[in-house]
Amino acid sequence: MLRYVFAALCLFSLPAAADEEQVVLGLSQDRVAITADFDGSEILIFGAIKRETPIPPGPPVAVIVAVAGPSEPVTVRRKERKLGIWVNTDSVLVDLAPSFYAVATSEPLDQILTDTEDLRHRISIERAIRSVGAAMHIRGAQDFADAVIRIRESEQLYSIRENTVAVDEQTLFRTSIDMPADLTEGDYSARIFLTRGGEVVSQYETTIDVRKVGLERFLYNMSRQQPVWYGLMSLVIAIAAGWGASTAFRLLREN
Repeated sequence: MLRYVFAALCLFSLPAAADEEQVVLGLSQDRVAITADFDGSEILIFGAIKRETPIPPGPPVAVIVAVAGPSEPVTVRRKERKLGIWVNTDSVLVDLAPSFYAVATSEPLDQILTDTEDLRHRISIERAIRSVGAAMHIRGAQDFADAVIRIRESEQLYSIRENTVAVDEQTLFRTSIDMPADLTEGDYSARIFLTRGGEVVSQYETTIDVRKVGLERFLYNMSRQQPVWYGLMSLVIAIAAGWGASTAFRLLREN
């Protein structure tokens, strides 16, 4: 009897699976090379919504694109003025904060995503930062996470760009993400969410590789793997540059 019940449930579940809307994604580039003259990059993200059935009735589909850089712990310190001097007082370790985070949406975020779905998928900037907690004696612990957001927004590392995803006929979508010059090296995740009525109905994730290349890559590896030789080389270059500039100035003065 249980076999027949299981078979019936499987049959009923097939149409639901076929009705799912799925993302078919494209990127203008899946690799960003950081060179000496790198001043930022723009990633064009485009795609389509694949369906096996006609567009379902109800609210139109909305698209959210979230691009995140490598996450790492961040220590945030609070400064207070004591006896006329600014000193560090409390500090909180924010467990994980992405080095870069940009969200692009087809409509205002609070209209196309419920708080429950945001909590589940960690889409908004506030949800993307993970802070387990702080010591009991520290007041206003949430202010430390807010400080990370505020600082990185001012540095154009965090941004929410509402109404920047163009959706055509509820099928094709496109947007672009500006990436600043001071990018952290690593794997960047690009997540695309389809929502209806505030609920996520489909999602897709891919990776953008951001790496230093050429001389920048050589110097970066040397500074990490052979710091002594890197320091000596920097010292020699500084001495040579100073001697060369001094010699050139003396020759110009004599002539």
